[in-house]
Amino acid sequence: MKKINKEIVIDTIPIRDKDTYKNKMGRILCVGGNHEKGGAIIMSGLAALYSGAGLVTVATDQVNRTSLHTHAPEIMFIDMYESDNLIEAVKEKDVIVIGPGLGLTEKSREVLKTVLQSASGEQYLIIDADAITLLAEGEVKRETNGHCIFTPHLGEWQRLIGLNKNKLTVERNQQAQKDLQSIVVLKGSPTQVYVDSDVFENTTGNPSQATGGMGDTLTGILAGFIGQIPNVKQAILSAVFIHSYIADQLAETHYVTLPTQVIRELPKVMRNFADAK
Repeated sequence: MKKINKEIVIDTIPIRDKDTYKNKMGRILCVGGNHEKGGAIIMSGLAALYSGAGLVTVATDQVNRTSLHTHAPEIMFIDMYESDNLIEAVKEKDVIVIGPGLGLTEKSREVLKTVLQSASGEQYLIIDADAITLLAEGEVKRETNGHCIFTPHLGEWQRLIGLNKNKLTVERNQQAQKDLQSIVVLKGSPTQVYVDSDVFENTTGNPSQATGGMGDTLTGILAGFIGQIPNVKQAILSAVFIHSYIADQLAETHYVTLPTQVIRELPKVMRNFADAK
């Protein structure tokens, strides 16, 4: 098993070209956040924004609009239950996040179906949280042309592939990843990344990260990095590393590291890695 280390991140995060502009830095859509769990998708959107994405839109329940714009007026809003608008938003983006705080209702299933069916073969779909659970239930089929990246924690992974934790091995995880024809970021201690025929293990992370929203934040960083960095494999590995690297730094002086603290540190830490070349 290969290790995800600092050198990978240094090689991946570029110094920006002087003539770049927002449309070249990734157009991201984050879909989720019902009336009870708006914070999840707001954190995903914030993480995408703070990781450098040029244009970020959050499709969520109308009730979350004020909170979203209070946290980040830079992020655009659409109502995820307005299907026509959601379809148009999906078609315009480079990377789509679907799942954080989405819920498990019939309305949630319809939103998931709309996103999956609207994505094209040039787009990347990051399938997380409730979207994974809905797919595991079997009522929504994974019918999409987009390139899929699953980001489950252990319980979601077990439900998705139908194996209990006692039967999970690296080899079985690899086979499941191949069957899914996707990239898998299996969140845990440590996080593992299954991509192509390789398995990578993260070398950062600590118990202070055991806080709600930490996975939603990773999902947003993944989207932001994939939107900017042409080498998708390198982008994913770097996002996984830097997410927990920041938490490791914070844990030196903090008993608990909050996802929003990690998000705020992203631009500074990315600058440090870019300058380390």
